[in-house]
Amino acid sequence: MPASATLGLAPTDTFILSAQQRSVMRIREWTDILDDVTDRERGSDDWRAIAGDRSGSVGEDMYLGHPQAGVFVLKTYAKNPYEVRGVGTQVARNLDDEIGSFMPTADSGGRFAIQSPPEDEDHAETVSKRLATVLETHADAPTRPQDLFDDVMEAIESPAFGPMAYDQYDRPDELDELADRFEEADELLDAELDDLVETDEVDRGFM
Repeated sequence: MPASATLGLAPTDTFILSAQQRSVMRIREWTDILDDVTDRERGSDDWRAIAGDRSGSVGEDMYLGHPQAGVFVLKTYAKNPYEVRGVGTQVARNLDDEIGSFMPTADSGGRFAIQSPPEDEDHAETVSKRLATVLETHADAPTRPQDLFDDVMEAIESPAFGPMAYDQYDRPDELDELADRFEEADELLDAELDDLVETDEVDRGFM
């Protein structure tokens, strides 16, 4: 993989988007969704993600969650080695406990990050020095891999990073749970991505 208003769900609610919620949900290019995810006004280290094969078709699904930013879903596929195509949307405006239960915890082994390029040469030099300091500090003391990762991401000013559950050969069960809870969004995004695949005249994603 290249690289949501809460739905106000109670235990007795059905997981169906109302007409008002459908009007809020906008299907957009997957890169536009990443622009929302990388908004620097939000805590960059509070993100969680889960990803895996798309159910029954080409590509991958990815859910990204943040306590304040919400929950986003992306459906993408690699058209060729240089181009990823996809769509996405925001499905909830915050990450509640129920939806969060399907996301990995801070102690999970996997990690993801989104990287932004330095603004200029001076910024690149500042980031480089900060990164060197972090690596020296961790080299001199016992550390966990996830702690090193988090400190490196802070040093390079990653706008979004955190724990991630990912299966490159299959589909985590939690993805199906999330798809069930946001069923209408999942179906609409599947249809949009299928249209892209058909338009591109590609029978399968590039591996």
